[in-house]
Amino acid sequence: MAKKSDSNIIAIIAMIFLFGMISFVTNLAAPIGNIWKQQPGIFGSNFWGMMGNMMNFLAYAIMGIPAGKMLTKFGYKKTALIAIAVGFLGVFIQFLSGIVGVGSTLAGLPANFFVYLFGAFVAGFSMCMLNTVVNPMLKLLGGARSNQYIQIGGSFNSLMGTLTPMLVGALIGTLTKDTLITDVNPVLFLAMGVFAFAFIVLSFVKIEDPEAVRDSSHAVSPMKFKHFVLGVIAIFVYVGVEVGIPGTLNFYLSDPVKGAGMDPSTAVAIAGFVAGTYWFLMLIGRLTSSVISGKVSSRTQLTCVSAVALILIVLAIILGNSSMVSMPVFKGQSFGMVQVPIAALLLVLCGLCTSVMWGTIFDLACEGLGASTNQASGIFMAMVVGGGIVPLVQNAIADSAGYLPSYWLLVACVAFILYFAVIGSKVKKA
Repeated sequence: MAKKSDSNIIAIIAMIFLFGMISFVTNLAAPIGNIWKQQPGIFGSNFWGMMGNMMNFLAYAIMGIPAGKMLTKFGYKKTALIAIAVGFLGVFIQFLSGIVGVGSTLAGLPANFFVYLFGAFVAGFSMCMLNTVVNPMLKLLGGARSNQYIQIGGSFNSLMGTLTPMLVGALIGTLTKDTLITDVNPVLFLAMGVFAFAFIVLSFVKIEDPEAVRDSSHAVSPMKFKHFVLGVIAIFVYVGVEVGIPGTLNFYLSDPVKGAGMDPSTAVAIAGFVAGTYWFLMLIGRLTSSVISGKVSSRTQLTCVSAVALILIVLAIILGNSSMVSMPVFKGQSFGMVQVPIAALLLVLCGLCTSVMWGTIFDLACEGLGASTNQASGIFMAMVVGGGIVPLVQNAIADSAGYLPSYWLLVACVAFILYFAVIGSKVKKA
Protein backbone atom coordinates (compact mmCIF):
# COMPACT_ATOMS: atom_id res chain seq x y z
CA MET A 1 0.00 0.00 0.00
CA ALA A 2 2.83 2.40 0.79
CA LYS A 3 4.36 1.94 -2.63
CA LYS A 4 1.01 2.59 -4.32
CA SER A 5 0.54 5.72 -2.25
CA ASP A 6 4.01 6.96 -3.13
CA SER A 7 3.33 6.28 -6.81
CA ASN A 8 0.07 8.25 -6.59
CA ILE A 9 1.84 11.23 -5.01
CA ILE A 10 4.47 11.32 -7.77
CA ALA A 11 1.78 11.09 -10.42
CA ILE A 12 -0.26 13.87 -8.79
CA ILE A 13 2.79 16.16 -8.56
CA ALA A 14 3.60 15.48 -12.23
CA MET A 15 0.05 16.37 -13.26
CA ILE A 16 0.10 19.57 -11.19
CA PHE A 17 3.33 20.61 -12.92
CA LEU A 18 1.74 20.09 -16.34
CA PHE A 19 -1.23 22.18 -15.20
CA GLY A 20 1.15 25.16 -15.15
CA MET A 21 2.33 24.64 -18.72
CA ILE A 22 -1.26 24.80 -19.97
CA SER A 23 -1.66 28.32 -18.60
CA PHE A 24 1.80 29.53 -19.61
CA VAL A 25 1.31 28.81 -23.30
CA THR A 26 -2.39 29.70 -23.43
CA ASN A 27 -1.84 33.12 -21.85
CA LEU A 28 0.74 34.13 -24.45
CA ALA A 29 -2.07 34.76 -26.96
CA ALA A 30 -3.70 37.94 -25.63
CA PRO A 31 -0.55 40.01 -24.93
CA ILE A 32 1.08 38.89 -28.19
CA GLY A 33 -2.19 39.85 -29.89
CA ASN A 34 -1.43 43.44 -28.84
CA ILE A 35 1.62 43.35 -31.12
CA TRP A 36 -0.28 41.92 -34.09
CA LYS A 37 -2.95 44.61 -33.69
CA GLN A 38 -0.34 47.21 -34.64
CA GLN A 39 0.82 45.47 -37.82
CA PRO A 40 -0.04 46.76 -41.33
CA GLY A 41 -3.27 45.21 -42.60
CA ILE A 42 -4.67 44.61 -39.11
CA PHE A 43 -4.72 48.23 -37.92
CA GLY A 44 -6.01 47.95 -34.38
CA SER A 45 -8.69 45.30 -34.95
CA ASN A 46 -9.53 43.58 -31.66
CA PHE A 47 -11.11 40.75 -33.65
CA TRP A 48 -7.83 39.89 -35.39
CA GLY A 49 -5.85 40.61 -32.23
CA MET A 50 -7.81 37.85 -30.48
CA MET A 51 -7.52 35.42 -33.40
CA GLY A 52 -4.38 33.73 -32.00
CA ASN A 53 -6.36 32.96 -28.86
CA MET A 54 -9.18 31.62 -31.05
CA MET A 55 -6.83 29.29 -32.93
CA ASN A 56 -5.40 28.02 -29.67
CA PHE A 57 -8.85 27.08 -28.40
CA LEU A 58 -10.19 25.90 -31.76
CA ALA A 59 -7.80 22.98 -31.44
CA TYR A 60 -9.78 21.82 -28.41
CA ALA A 61 -12.93 21.36 -30.52
CA ILE A 62 -11.02 19.11 -32.92
CA MET A 63 -8.79 17.26 -30.45
CA GLY A 64 -11.00 17.03 -27.36
CA ILE A 65 -12.69 13.66 -27.96
CA PRO A 66 -9.67 12.06 -29.74
CA ALA A 67 -7.52 13.10 -26.77
CA GLY A 68 -9.84 11.17 -24.47
CA LYS A 69 -9.43 8.11 -26.68
CA MET A 70 -5.64 8.54 -26.55
CA LEU A 71 -5.77 7.98 -22.80
CA THR A 72 -7.42 4.61 -23.31
CA LYS A 73 -4.97 3.57 -26.03
CA PHE A 74 -1.68 4.98 -24.74
CA GLY A 75 -2.23 5.71 -21.05
CA TYR A 76 -1.44 8.88 -19.13
CA LYS A 77 2.33 8.99 -19.45
CA LYS A 78 2.60 8.45 -23.22
CA THR A 79 -0.26 10.87 -23.85
CA ALA A 80 1.46 13.49 -21.71
CA LEU A 81 4.80 13.01 -23.48
CA ILE A 82 3.15 13.33 -26.90
CA ALA A 83 1.39 16.48 -25.70
CA ILE A 84 4.64 18.03 -24.46
CA ALA A 85 6.40 17.31 -27.77
CA VAL A 86 3.53 18.88 -29.72
CA GLY A 87 3.62 21.89 -27.39
CA PHE A 88 7.31 22.43 -28.11
CA LEU A 89 6.57 22.30 -31.85
CA GLY A 90 3.70 24.79 -31.53
CA VAL A 91 5.81 27.36 -29.69
CA PHE A 92 8.67 26.84 -32.17
CA ILE A 93 6.32 27.63 -35.08
CA GLN A 94 5.26 30.82 -33.28
CA PHE A 95 8.94 31.72 -33.02
CA LEU A 96 9.28 31.15 -36.78
CA SER A 97 6.55 33.76 -37.38
CA GLY A 98 9.21 36.36 -36.65
CA ILE A 99 11.33 34.97 -39.51
CA VAL A 100 9.11 33.35 -42.15
CA GLY A 101 6.97 35.59 -44.36
CA VAL A 102 8.07 38.88 -42.79
CA GLY A 103 7.35 41.85 -45.06
CA SER A 104 4.94 40.03 -47.38
CA THR A 105 1.14 39.90 -47.31
CA LEU A 106 -1.52 37.25 -47.81
CA ALA A 107 -5.19 38.16 -48.27
CA GLY A 108 -4.33 41.68 -47.16
CA LEU A 109 -2.83 40.51 -43.86
CA PRO A 110 0.85 40.01 -42.90
CA ALA A 111 1.94 36.60 -44.22
CA ASN A 112 3.84 35.82 -41.02
CA PHE A 113 0.60 36.36 -39.08
CA PHE A 114 -0.68 33.12 -40.59
CA VAL A 115 2.49 31.34 -39.48
CA TYR A 116 1.79 32.56 -35.95
CA LEU A 117 -1.85 31.43 -36.12
CA PHE A 118 -0.74 27.96 -37.24
CA GLY A 119 1.70 27.81 -34.32
CA ALA A 120 -1.06 28.83 -31.90
CA PHE A 121 -3.28 26.12 -33.40
CA VAL A 122 -0.60 23.43 -32.96
CA ALA A 123 0.07 24.60 -29.40
CA GLY A 124 -3.67 24.28 -28.77
CA PHE A 125 -3.51 20.56 -29.60
CA SER A 126 -0.89 20.21 -26.89
CA MET A 127 -2.90 22.14 -24.32
CA CYS A 128 -5.96 20.02 -25.06
CA MET A 129 -4.07 16.76 -24.59
CA LEU A 130 -2.45 18.00 -21.37
CA ASN A 131 -5.83 19.10 -20.01
CA THR A 132 -7.28 15.71 -20.90
CA VAL A 133 -4.51 14.00 -18.92
CA VAL A 134 -4.39 16.10 -15.77
CA ASN A 135 -8.07 16.50 -14.95
CA PRO A 136 -9.32 12.88 -14.95
CA MET A 137 -6.09 11.69 -13.34
CA LEU A 138 -6.49 14.07 -10.42
CA LYS A 139 -10.18 13.16 -10.28
CA LEU A 140 -9.50 9.39 -10.17
CA LEU A 141 -6.40 9.44 -7.94
CA GLY A 142 -7.74 12.06 -5.56
CA GLY A 143 -10.90 10.22 -4.55
CA ALA A 144 -12.77 12.27 -1.98
CA ARG A 145 -10.03 14.93 -2.20
CA SER A 146 -10.18 15.16 -6.01
CA ASN A 147 -11.47 18.74 -6.08
CA GLN A 148 -8.74 19.72 -3.63
CA TYR A 149 -6.03 18.33 -5.91
CA ILE A 150 -7.64 19.97 -8.94
CA GLN A 151 -7.62 23.31 -7.12
CA ILE A 152 -3.94 22.89 -6.14
CA GLY A 153 -3.14 22.17 -9.78
CA GLY A 154 -5.23 25.17 -10.71
CA SER A 155 -3.18 27.29 -8.29
CA PHE A 156 0.03 26.45 -10.14
CA ASN A 157 -1.83 27.05 -13.38
CA SER A 158 -2.74 30.54 -12.12
CA LEU A 159 0.83 31.27 -11.05
CA MET A 160 2.04 30.67 -14.59
CA GLY A 161 -0.88 32.71 -15.92
CA THR A 162 0.16 35.55 -13.61
CA LEU A 163 3.72 35.66 -14.90
CA THR A 164 3.03 35.33 -18.65
CA PRO A 165 1.34 38.71 -19.43
CA MET A 166 3.81 40.45 -17.11
CA LEU A 167 6.79 39.03 -18.98
CA VAL A 168 5.34 39.93 -22.37
CA GLY A 169 4.31 43.43 -21.21
CA ALA A 170 7.78 44.07 -19.81
CA LEU A 171 9.43 42.92 -23.04
CA ILE A 172 7.17 45.01 -25.29
CA GLY A 173 7.50 48.23 -23.28
CA THR A 174 5.89 51.02 -25.32
CA LEU A 175 3.64 49.54 -27.99
CA THR A 176 4.00 51.13 -31.45
CA LYS A 177 3.66 50.10 -35.09
CA ASP A 178 7.42 49.41 -34.98
CA THR A 179 7.06 46.80 -32.23
CA LEU A 180 8.05 43.40 -33.63
CA ILE A 181 6.88 39.91 -32.80
CA THR A 182 10.55 39.01 -32.24
CA ASP A 183 10.49 41.24 -29.14
CA VAL A 184 8.82 38.37 -27.24
CA ASN A 185 11.34 35.72 -28.35
CA PRO A 186 12.79 35.40 -24.82
CA VAL A 187 9.37 34.23 -23.57
CA LEU A 188 9.07 31.75 -26.44
CA PHE A 189 12.58 30.42 -25.72
CA LEU A 190 11.58 30.01 -22.06
CA ALA A 191 8.44 28.09 -23.05
CA MET A 192 10.40 25.74 -25.31
CA GLY A 193 12.95 25.21 -22.55
CA VAL A 194 10.27 24.31 -20.02
CA PHE A 195 8.67 21.86 -22.47
CA ALA A 196 12.04 20.21 -23.09
CA PHE A 197 12.71 20.00 -19.35
CA ALA A 198 9.24 18.59 -18.64
CA PHE A 199 9.68 15.93 -21.33
CA ILE A 200 12.97 14.77 -19.85
CA VAL A 201 11.69 14.72 -16.25
CA LEU A 202 8.40 12.97 -17.09
CA SER A 203 10.29 10.34 -19.09
CA PHE A 204 11.85 9.12 -15.82
CA VAL A 205 8.68 9.34 -13.69
CA LYS A 206 6.82 6.05 -13.26
CA ILE A 207 3.08 6.59 -13.65
CA GLU A 208 0.67 3.68 -13.33
CA ASP A 209 -2.65 4.30 -15.01
CA PRO A 210 -5.72 3.85 -12.78
CA GLU A 211 -7.71 0.77 -13.78
CA ALA A 212 -10.74 2.91 -14.59
CA VAL A 213 -8.85 4.35 -17.57
CA ARG A 214 -8.37 0.99 -19.23
CA ASP A 215 -11.63 -0.67 -18.12
CA SER A 216 -14.41 0.93 -20.11
CA SER A 217 -16.51 -2.23 -20.60
CA HIS A 218 -19.29 -0.94 -18.33
CA ALA A 219 -19.08 2.69 -19.40
CA VAL A 220 -22.10 4.43 -20.87
CA SER A 221 -22.18 7.71 -22.72
CA PRO A 222 -21.91 10.58 -20.23
CA MET A 223 -24.29 12.50 -22.49
CA LYS A 224 -27.08 10.31 -21.06
CA PHE A 225 -26.75 12.32 -17.84
CA LYS A 226 -28.65 15.62 -17.90
CA HIS A 227 -26.42 17.25 -15.28
CA PHE A 228 -23.35 16.42 -17.38
CA VAL A 229 -24.89 17.93 -20.52
CA LEU A 230 -25.56 21.16 -18.62
CA GLY A 231 -22.05 20.96 -17.18
CA VAL A 232 -20.63 20.78 -20.70
CA ILE A 233 -22.43 24.02 -21.59
CA ALA A 234 -21.25 25.56 -18.31
CA ILE A 235 -17.61 24.71 -19.03
CA PHE A 236 -17.94 26.17 -22.56
CA VAL A 237 -19.13 29.55 -21.28
CA TYR A 238 -16.85 29.45 -18.22
CA VAL A 239 -13.62 29.17 -20.21
CA GLY A 240 -14.89 32.03 -22.36
CA VAL A 241 -15.41 34.13 -19.24
CA GLU A 242 -12.06 33.19 -17.73
CA VAL A 243 -10.17 34.18 -20.89
CA GLY A 244 -12.44 37.01 -22.00
CA ILE A 245 -12.20 39.06 -18.80
CA PRO A 246 -8.39 39.57 -18.73
CA GLY A 247 -7.88 39.31 -22.51
CA THR A 248 -10.29 42.11 -23.38
CA LEU A 249 -9.18 44.05 -20.31
CA ASN A 250 -5.61 43.95 -21.65
CA PHE A 251 -6.80 45.40 -24.98
CA TYR A 252 -8.98 47.99 -23.17
CA LEU A 253 -6.13 49.36 -21.07
CA SER A 254 -3.57 49.21 -23.90
CA ASP A 255 -5.69 51.03 -26.49
CA PRO A 256 -4.85 54.78 -26.35
CA VAL A 257 -7.69 55.73 -28.71
CA LYS A 258 -10.81 53.67 -27.91
CA GLY A 259 -9.68 52.31 -24.55
CA ALA A 260 -9.25 53.66 -21.05
CA GLY A 261 -7.21 56.72 -22.08
CA MET A 262 -4.04 55.52 -20.36
CA ASP A 263 -0.63 57.08 -21.02
CA PRO A 264 0.60 55.34 -24.22
CA SER A 265 4.17 55.19 -22.88
CA THR A 266 3.15 52.98 -19.94
CA ALA A 267 -0.23 51.57 -20.97
CA VAL A 268 1.01 48.21 -22.27
CA ALA A 269 3.18 47.48 -19.24
CA ILE A 270 0.38 48.48 -16.84
CA ALA A 271 -2.11 46.40 -18.82
CA GLY A 272 0.20 43.39 -18.46
CA PHE A 273 0.52 43.94 -14.71
CA VAL A 274 -3.25 44.34 -14.33
CA ALA A 275 -3.99 41.20 -16.36
CA GLY A 276 -1.30 39.38 -14.40
CA THR A 277 -2.94 40.46 -11.15
CA TYR A 278 -6.20 38.90 -12.34
CA TRP A 279 -4.38 35.58 -12.68
CA PHE A 280 -2.65 36.17 -9.35
CA LEU A 281 -6.07 36.50 -7.69
CA MET A 282 -7.04 33.25 -9.40
CA LEU A 283 -4.02 31.72 -7.69
CA ILE A 284 -5.19 33.04 -4.31
CA GLY A 285 -8.73 31.80 -4.94
CA ARG A 286 -7.60 28.32 -5.90
CA LEU A 287 -5.28 28.03 -2.93
CA THR A 288 -8.17 29.05 -0.67
CA SER A 289 -10.48 26.56 -2.33
CA SER A 290 -7.92 23.77 -1.94
CA VAL A 291 -8.02 24.39 1.81
CA ILE A 292 -11.78 24.65 2.25
CA SER A 293 -12.95 22.10 -0.32
CA GLY A 294 -12.98 19.34 2.29
CA LYS A 295 -15.59 21.29 4.26
CA VAL A 296 -17.40 23.42 1.67
CA SER A 297 -19.10 21.59 -1.21
CA SER A 298 -18.39 22.31 -4.85
CA ARG A 299 -22.03 23.37 -5.33
CA THR A 300 -21.83 25.94 -2.54
CA GLN A 301 -18.54 27.35 -3.82
CA LEU A 302 -19.78 27.63 -7.41
CA THR A 303 -23.04 29.28 -6.36
CA CYS A 304 -21.28 31.93 -4.27
CA VAL A 305 -18.54 32.84 -6.75
CA SER A 306 -20.83 32.99 -9.79
CA ALA A 307 -23.24 35.31 -7.97
CA VAL A 308 -20.43 37.64 -6.90
CA ALA A 309 -18.87 37.61 -10.41
CA LEU A 310 -22.23 38.57 -11.89
CA ILE A 311 -22.42 41.62 -9.61
CA LEU A 312 -18.81 42.68 -10.27
CA ILE A 313 -19.09 42.56 -14.07
CA VAL A 314 -22.38 44.48 -14.11
CA LEU A 315 -20.89 47.17 -11.85
CA ALA A 316 -17.81 47.39 -14.09
CA ILE A 317 -19.99 48.02 -17.15
CA ILE A 318 -22.12 50.64 -15.36
CA LEU A 319 -19.28 52.53 -13.63
CA GLY A 320 -16.79 52.24 -16.50
CA ASN A 321 -14.34 55.16 -16.68
CA SER A 322 -16.35 57.28 -14.22
CA SER A 323 -13.41 57.45 -11.83
CA MET A 324 -9.75 56.46 -11.54
CA VAL A 325 -8.61 54.40 -8.58
CA SER A 326 -5.26 53.31 -7.19
CA MET A 327 -4.89 49.58 -7.58
CA PRO A 328 -2.20 47.29 -6.23
CA VAL A 329 -0.73 45.14 -8.99
CA PHE A 330 1.61 42.20 -8.78
CA LYS A 331 4.82 42.94 -10.72
CA GLY A 332 6.43 39.53 -10.38
CA GLN A 333 8.57 40.16 -7.32
CA SER A 334 6.58 42.78 -5.43
CA PHE A 335 3.41 44.85 -5.47
CA GLY A 336 3.08 48.41 -6.74
CA MET A 337 0.27 50.95 -7.12
CA VAL A 338 -1.09 52.04 -10.52
CA GLN A 339 -3.95 54.33 -11.56
CA VAL A 340 -6.70 52.52 -13.50
CA PRO A 341 -10.40 53.04 -14.24
CA ILE A 342 -12.68 51.60 -11.56
CA ALA A 343 -14.00 49.12 -14.15
CA ALA A 344 -10.54 47.54 -14.38
CA LEU A 345 -10.38 47.01 -10.62
CA LEU A 346 -13.83 45.38 -10.55
CA LEU A 347 -12.97 43.07 -13.45
CA VAL A 348 -9.67 42.05 -11.88
CA LEU A 349 -11.52 41.08 -8.68
CA CYS A 350 -13.45 38.57 -10.79
CA GLY A 351 -10.27 36.48 -10.74
CA LEU A 352 -11.15 35.41 -7.21
CA CYS A 353 -14.48 34.13 -8.55
CA THR A 354 -13.38 32.42 -11.76
CA SER A 355 -10.55 30.73 -9.86
CA VAL A 356 -12.68 27.88 -8.54
CA MET A 357 -15.17 27.53 -11.39
CA TRP A 358 -13.25 25.00 -13.50
CA GLY A 359 -12.68 22.53 -10.68
CA THR A 360 -16.18 22.84 -9.24
CA ILE A 361 -17.96 22.56 -12.61
CA PHE A 362 -15.83 19.53 -13.55
CA ASP A 363 -16.45 17.93 -10.16
CA LEU A 364 -20.22 18.49 -10.24
CA ALA A 365 -20.66 17.48 -13.88
CA CYS A 366 -18.69 14.23 -13.45
CA GLU A 367 -20.49 13.24 -10.25
CA GLY A 368 -21.93 9.73 -10.59
CA LEU A 369 -20.37 9.00 -14.00
CA GLY A 370 -18.03 6.24 -12.77
CA ALA A 371 -16.28 4.51 -15.68
CA SER A 372 -17.63 7.17 -18.05
CA THR A 373 -15.32 9.80 -16.51
CA ASN A 374 -12.70 9.27 -19.22
CA GLN A 375 -15.19 9.87 -22.03
CA ALA A 376 -16.53 12.86 -20.12
CA SER A 377 -13.08 14.44 -19.97
CA GLY A 378 -12.72 14.24 -23.75
CA ILE A 379 -16.08 15.97 -24.25
CA PHE A 380 -15.11 18.59 -21.68
CA MET A 381 -11.92 19.31 -23.58
CA ALA A 382 -13.83 19.83 -26.81
CA MET A 383 -15.98 22.42 -25.05
CA VAL A 384 -12.92 24.38 -23.95
CA VAL A 385 -13.19 25.89 -27.44
CA GLY A 386 -15.46 28.37 -25.66
CA GLY A 387 -12.26 30.08 -24.55
CA GLY A 388 -11.68 31.01 -28.18
CA ILE A 389 -15.23 31.61 -29.42
CA VAL A 390 -16.60 33.71 -26.56
CA PRO A 391 -13.65 36.20 -26.42
CA LEU A 392 -13.65 36.42 -30.24
CA VAL A 393 -17.36 37.32 -30.27
CA GLN A 394 -16.78 39.67 -27.34
CA ASN A 395 -14.05 41.54 -29.20
CA ALA A 396 -16.14 41.73 -32.36
CA ILE A 397 -18.72 43.48 -30.14
CA ALA A 398 -15.92 45.66 -28.71
CA ASP A 399 -14.95 46.78 -32.24
CA SER A 400 -18.48 48.03 -32.90
CA ALA A 401 -19.95 48.94 -29.51
CA GLY A 402 -16.92 49.50 -27.26
CA TYR A 403 -14.90 47.50 -24.78
CA LEU A 404 -17.12 47.74 -21.70
CA PRO A 405 -20.46 47.02 -23.45
CA SER A 406 -18.87 43.82 -24.78
CA TYR A 407 -18.85 42.50 -21.22
CA TRP A 408 -22.66 42.06 -21.32
CA LEU A 409 -21.92 38.85 -23.21
CA LEU A 410 -19.97 37.61 -20.18
CA VAL A 411 -22.84 38.61 -17.88
CA ALA A 412 -25.07 36.17 -19.78
CA CYS A 413 -22.39 33.45 -19.52
CA VAL A 414 -21.97 33.86 -15.76
CA ALA A 415 -25.76 33.85 -15.31
CA PHE A 416 -25.86 30.37 -16.89
CA ILE A 417 -23.07 29.15 -14.60
CA LEU A 418 -25.11 30.35 -11.63
CA TYR A 419 -28.11 28.41 -12.95
CA PHE A 420 -25.98 25.27 -13.29
CA ALA A 421 -24.69 25.65 -9.73
CA VAL A 422 -28.13 26.07 -8.18
CA ILE A 423 -30.30 23.81 -10.31
CA GLY A 424 -28.56 22.15 -13.24
CA SER A 425 -25.88 20.27 -11.32
CA LYS A 426 -28.28 17.93 -9.52
CA VAL A 427 -27.35 14.39 -10.58
CA LYS A 428 -29.90 12.84 -12.93
CA LYS A 429 -30.01 10.93 -16.18
CA ALA A 430 -31.33 12.70 -19.27
